[in-house]
Amino acid sequence: MILTDEEQAVLDGEKGAGFQKAMELVVALGKVYGAESLVDIASAHLSGASYKTIGDGGLKYLSDLAAGGAKVSVPSTLNPVGMDRGRWKEMHISPEFAEKQLEIIDLYGKMGIRKTCSCTPYLGDNVPKKGQHIAWAESSALSVANSYFGARTNREGGPGALAAAIIGKTANYGLHLDANRRPTKVIDVSDFGGSVFDYSLLGQAVGMEMGRGVPYFRGLRDIAIEDAKTLSAAMAAAGSVALWHVEGCTPEAKDGLDISGLEHISIGKEEMKAAYDKLNTADDVQLIALGCPHLSPKEMHDIASMLKGKKKRNRDTEIWFCTSESVREQCTEDVKIMEEFGPVLADTCMVVAPIEGTFRRTATNSAKAGNYLPTLCSQKVMFADIPDLLKVIE
Repeated sequence: MILTDEEQAVLDGEKGAGFQKAMELVVALGKVYGAESLVDIASAHLSGASYKTIGDGGLKYLSDLAAGGAKVSVPSTLNPVGMDRGRWKEMHISPEFAEKQLEIIDLYGKMGIRKTCSCTPYLGDNVPKKGQHIAWAESSALSVANSYFGARTNREGGPGALAAAIIGKTANYGLHLDANRRPTKVIDVSDFGGSVFDYSLLGQAVGMEMGRGVPYFRGLRDIAIEDAKTLSAAMAAAGSVALWHVEGCTPEAKDGLDISGLEHISIGKEEMKAAYDKLNTADDVQLIALGCPHLSPKEMHDIASMLKGKKKRNRDTEIWFCTSESVREQCTEDVKIMEEFGPVLADTCMVVAPIEGTFRRTATNSAKAGNYLPTLCSQKVMFADIPDLLKVIE
């Protein structure tokens, strides 16, 4: 790998131990993936924010970095943490967990990272632009950044994204390069309803079918940000898709992409049903968890409209609405309605919270959550659209 004199100086420790450790990691990852150089990044988004996922080892790693004087060089945001900072008792969180979770957030803050914790940073103040190189670690967020906004990032790991944020650079390989952003398969979509839940099912079906690669969709109409985040989340969880294109819609597809000679995959009612059946493993539930990825203002308003004038009759089933603090603050009237049924939780989600200590059967409308809940949270899952899930508590 060819480093500039400035980069070599950081690697040699001239800016301190924290920057040196970060550069060592970025360079090591670059060598593994065959990168010839580093590239400047405009922003970072970091995973590894929940105490549940990083534990005491991650806490010590962050403490050592902060003690070494490490500071981020670019605007950087955090992924959801393991609890709502002000309402963790409502989530059945222990004081011990809460104390360590707050310490993790504080350590990130000391390194100059914004202490907003969301898997949808693009709905807040971390909005990527077409062609920008970034270092994002959350699987659905980075896919939205690549696909819907046309930015450029690989599927960074948590430590790698943090290291990139500190030095303001990442290794120049993979989806940073034009050659690797070309479609690898064409997805022909038919009998498609077009709801957000349909996009979740579609993403699950495509992720199951192709695993990895760059799908090019035909048969979809112009998509909203809610559709994009749901599609991205499902494909990243069911497979490992980090970039997708929609004919005539997404930034790079509008510029024209060559799909001649590519394999075609057809996705219709049969494939969507197979995706639906795979995620359903529970007939009854203890928790309904919505907001994976975090609910947008539009989704908050849609849910509140469904609930307005109704009452919660089933007291045996809890319901959580997960969103970012900024969206919760924007939607005060919607929050009032939703809070009559369950807490609107900020900066956390059911996947990175320690729900397995309280629940065993969780319902969700998210294919992403449907994939992760059994493995990360020991849950059986009911997978259904929001109107059907709300009937459980009405």
